[in-house]
Amino acid sequence: MEATYHVLCEEGYAGLTMRAIAAEAGTSKSLIHYHFDTKEELLLTFLERFLDRLDEWLVEIESETDDPEARLLAFVDRFVVQPADADRQAFWRAVLELRLQAAHQEVFREQLKANNDAIRSALASIVADGIEDETFREVDPERTADLVLDALEGARTRQATLGPEEAPLTAREAVREHVIDDIVRE
Repeated sequence: MEATYHVLCEEGYAGLTMRAIAAEAGTSKSLIHYHFDTKEELLLTFLERFLDRLDEWLVEIESETDDPEARLLAFVDRFVVQPADADRQAFWRAVLELRLQAAHQEVFREQLKANNDAIRSALASIVADGIEDETFREVDPERTADLVLDALEGARTRQATLGPEEAPLTAREAVREHVIDDIVRE
């Protein structure tokens, strides 16, 4: 899985071959085929493991503080890819390429949808917790989660495809100013 990650980040989906993964892993292509019949099967396992890591990441945010505003800010901050973080930028470009494959391959779409649903659900839960303890004013948690994630993902996509490098930072500040500050009770 580590070799798949590295090849995906360095070469993108088009350069992701069993031969390239085997070379990166220092093993044979036949050994990889022993475990995975196709590249798509390997990528589905990769995405499942990514979803497991995402679950751990979401639990980390939950365990850092009980304060919904602080959790929401931590969520947004962790979701932003810093311009200097070349590794995370490469990873998100690779995820973007996998998302493009999902437009034509149902198996990728299902796995990526599960990933997306988990992120949105966690964010909506933070907003709902803030409403319940009166940190946040009454808003629709799901729609708020959609707005925040769409803004951050759009900025990340723009960063990965068109630039500018600071697009996620700008989006983070806009989300803080126009969403988070707006829902926090005075």
